[in-house]
Amino acid sequence: MTASIHGDERLAARLGELLGPRHPVSAAAVVSPRGVTVAGRGTDLDDDFEIGSLSKGVTGLLYADALARGEIGPDTTLGELLPLGDIPAARVTLQSLSTHRSGLPRLPRSARPWRRTLTLWRHGVNPYGEDLDQLLDQARDVPLGKPRPRYSNFGFELLGHALANAAATTYAELIHRRIAVPLKLDCFYVAETTDQLRPGALTGRSRRGRRRHPWTGEGLGPAGGIRASVAGMARFTAAVLDGSAPGVAALDPVAPFGAGAHIGAAWITVQVKGRPITWHNGGTGGFRSWLGLDRGSGTGVVILSATAASVDRHGFALLAEYSSGNGR
Repeated sequence: MTASIHGDERLAARLGELLGPRHPVSAAAVVSPRGVTVAGRGTDLDDDFEIGSLSKGVTGLLYADALARGEIGPDTTLGELLPLGDIPAARVTLQSLSTHRSGLPRLPRSARPWRRTLTLWRHGVNPYGEDLDQLLDQARDVPLGKPRPRYSNFGFELLGHALANAAATTYAELIHRRIAVPLKLDCFYVAETTDQLRPGALTGRSRRGRRRHPWTGEGLGPAGGIRASVAGMARFTAAVLDGSAPGVAALDPVAPFGAGAHIGAAWITVQVKGRPITWHNGGTGGFRSWLGLDRGSGTGVVILSATAASVDRHGFALLAEYSSGNGR
């Protein structure tokens, strides 16, 4: 689908009704068989947001694409692609990482997650600033738990960098080569340092309106470090829906993931009023995001906010409206 991007006043008004004053800087995109519309409140369509863990969904696409290219196999391990030696994490398969079944924790103990959280709350600083070498150091003393469903930021960080190594590049460059360039996304990138932020990079805020530092870092990229504009996310969603994005097999559920949910490569599928909805969300210190797909009706919705308050239920509501034809 070639997406013609334009601002839509009706969508902007509906976004305002759904989100209210709590999300003064926000944007939405709707993709349907009737076309693509976007809207922004307090922001331009080309300004970029942190999309947080929606980055995992992108990494899931890259995983499925690497399988299709033959760069990896379903049993390829981290130790085959990253210099981890004979530590337990080296035995973890990329397939188990892609479905959050690796046995790796959400974050390693050496990352001091509680201290990071307190520092974020008090001072608004970025809790994820590691480079790749520091990330690999953290992996060396991580024990493996049982291979059960367990959401892991750490696992997806390692997965993305392993995929980049399989392609003989960096994760930031992999995003550029295989997602941004072929899908013609002008604003869809990983900033490893604050110096790499675009002029249109928005500043996020806490739920109480406090400014938050940007979440940059080489290590973070595959799990939560992508930034994108709503215009870019609209084109991305259109390409995922019509199958022109790489690795769309990632959306197909392959394993249970919690009550009533199933997971593909990062992407979660749930039943909503008898219809399968495939989705992922994201959150950083100052941003929230949500992307949902009703693949049966060819409809997708994205909501981005520069405030750290959930937009999940608003995304599900907007997708239901447009999937049923009541949104326009």
